[in-house]
Amino acid sequence: MFASPSHALNMDVGHTLTTDSPFHVGTQKFADILKEKSNGKINVTVFPHSQLGGELTMIQGAVAGATDLFVTGQPTLNNVVKEFLVFDAPFLFDNVAQANEILSGPAGDKFLDILPKYGLVGLGWFSAIERNVFGNRAINSVDDLKGMKIRVIQSPGYVESYKALGAQPTPMAYSELYLALQQKVIDGAETTPDQFVSDKFIEVSKYFSMTHVNIHPALLIMSKTRWDSFSTDEQKMVKEAADEAMAYAREYYHKVYDEGMKTMKEKGVTIVQPSNLESLIEATRPVVKKLIGEAPNGQELYDALMAAKEKAGK
Repeated sequence: MFASPSHALNMDVGHTLTTDSPFHVGTQKFADILKEKSNGKINVTVFPHSQLGGELTMIQGAVAGATDLFVTGQPTLNNVVKEFLVFDAPFLFDNVAQANEILSGPAGDKFLDILPKYGLVGLGWFSAIERNVFGNRAINSVDDLKGMKIRVIQSPGYVESYKALGAQPTPMAYSELYLALQQKVIDGAETTPDQFVSDKFIEVSKYFSMTHVNIHPALLIMSKTRWDSFSTDEQKMVKEAADEAMAYAREYYHKVYDEGMKTMKEKGVTIVQPSNLESLIEATRPVVKKLIGEAPNGQELYDALMAAKEKAGK
């Protein structure tokens, strides 16, 4: 049962990455599936490259009902949804596969259930994103990070974590990073294997160290105002399309991650598996405690994730 023709069913979805990114591939898949499910009645247009604004602008726009849909990495979401600060905790997950398994279960639902009170509806989780340190030195233990000037995501947990590791987290626009590395103004940064390759950091970095200090989620989110304007049947179609598209996007992330690792090896970047990862985990324990304390219901949400982690992969 569809609403009257005056009920516009055209929507825009925005993200900040390139057209070959998992964000784009996932949202395009969502648009295609939804068009098919609704027999062409619900049309979604994808806007990559921050065309609808940066992540924070899109989040605020959706809260206000001005932006229909967007994809965001969780760190930016912390600005509006304080509970999500728990995901900034270092070494929260062991790997991407484990993170995806946990997020797609009841622990992930706990976080999605928080969003409506902020005017947002979580349609689903993209793949969790693993961030590693790259730059001009290999990271085998916490000692290797001492005094290292590293550009990190400007989210409290990231800055605190790298301070605890003895590094100097350095704020810098992502667009300036390549030149800063080339001119040795900065010693390194943290990113994903696929972005490391696609953004050509491969040309200005010798080492890619598998530190995975942070593995953070990404989400497809809809404005609650927009969601509420849809009929129950339409909402069901939107949710089903999102579920299928997110599964597809997780697979795609897995593919580009593997391709990134392969390209690095071929181009002579040294991939480092830290021999003493435990020293990094130990150094950041106080940060975990601090972040859980700062997030509303932080302990309860953290415990839910840890309980799911116990069960994951068993």
